[in-house]
Amino acid sequence: MPFSRVNGADLRAWAALLGERGVLTEGEILQDYARDEMTEYGAFAPEAVLLPGSAEQVCAILAHCHRRGIPVTARGAGTGLCGGCVPVRGGVVLSLERMNRLLEIDERNMIATVEPGLLLMEFAQRLAGTGLFYPPDPGEKSATLGGNVATNAGGMRAVRYGVTRDYVLGLKVALADGRMLTLGGKVAKNASGYSLLDLMIGSEGTLGVVCEIVLRLIPEPAANLSLLSPFDSLDRCIEAVPATLASGAELTAVEFMERAAIQAAETYLGKQFPDVSAPAYLLLRLDGPSREALEPSARLLTDLLLELGAKDVLLADTDERKAGIWEARGAFLEAIKAGARSMDECDVVVPRERIPAFIRGAMEAGEGIGVRICSFGHAGDGNLHLYACQDGLSPGEWAARRRRVMDRMYALATAQGGQVSGEHGVGHAKADYLLQSLGEAQIELMRGIKRVFDPKGILNPGKVIG
Repeated sequence: MPFSRVNGADLRAWAALLGERGVLTEGEILQDYARDEMTEYGAFAPEAVLLPGSAEQVCAILAHCHRRGIPVTARGAGTGLCGGCVPVRGGVVLSLERMNRLLEIDERNMIATVEPGLLLMEFAQRLAGTGLFYPPDPGEKSATLGGNVATNAGGMRAVRYGVTRDYVLGLKVALADGRMLTLGGKVAKNASGYSLLDLMIGSEGTLGVVCEIVLRLIPEPAANLSLLSPFDSLDRCIEAVPATLASGAELTAVEFMERAAIQAAETYLGKQFPDVSAPAYLLLRLDGPSREALEPSARLLTDLLLELGAKDVLLADTDERKAGIWEARGAFLEAIKAGARSMDECDVVVPRERIPAFIRGAMEAGEGIGVRICSFGHAGDGNLHLYACQDGLSPGEWAARRRRVMDRMYALATAQGGQVSGEHGVGHAKADYLLQSLGEAQIELMRGIKRVFDPKGILNPGKVIG
């Protein structure tokens, strides 16, 4: 179905609704909304950017665009890595950055209600001192909560606490035609018919636009410890993960990283990491009610890691030490990006016991094709981040080799029983890989769902299922 172009009458209608500052049309401004953090996937400038300040304005915009057949791409902070928030078919970008209020913290029921544009890091700051805790911990703290819902973001604490989906109790969602749905709410459980709530989470703005989010909170852990273990090879490091998870210690995070990623973070941050002597590292975190309660698990893990081949086990038990380690871990993506002419990311998830085989296969693919691969990830849940780096390759050679190495890594993930995205979504960049992984039958069911929610196909067209 062909889409309509934005015209002067559309702009005047939106200006009347949003005010002149709520409608952006200048070319330089539009370029800011033309891409996400992964510039390899191209820039797609919108015809206009709309900045609503309320759910009612979102509904009015969608109703207008539905009548006119204008594509709408919802956007949060633009921190995605697969082109999910860029307008590949033109139309308007619906930026939710002004809808950034914390509407309520219900301490008695341990629930928060937020607007989608609230940043993850600001939400954490607002919860400080309440004794409550929002566990999902994506590496990009400047992402919005609406974006986290759109991609079902996970992060470093997922091995213990789960992912965004596990904390979303309710949503207010604007449909393509401007109608508002209220899904779920302040209830602890729900078995009332099909779960449209779960369908919306992870749909990347292709089924509706999230306008309000009800989130479950938990009591904040009073203490935490981190253990950093250097290994003499990446193979040995990854092979230690299953036994670590089976140890009986209730681990909050199990991360793996290569020395190259650590050195990139040191350069990027201008700070030294506690140890750069080894090719690979495991980083573990324990949460609990007190330091004393965590010490038996810390001792158990220390003995086990040394038995499994760790060269040492470094305990981070002060705020300064913990902050230094986790700040470096959180900076890996930006650090690798800063040191590469260009890069592409493979964000796969595989069964945990298949991590060593997948990593070996991916590294062999990179070496055989002549592309440097830098890796780190959430070893505790099998979600791995591998970055193919351009380095000195010419643009033409890089394009050819990048495609070959990405094809190999995604095929390998599928062969290992994995999926094409663990937490960053599909966007437009990974849609072909999703089709190859899931097959036509599943994709056609998804297309049918899309047609029910968005019969004109105006919501984030070209994403997830093409």
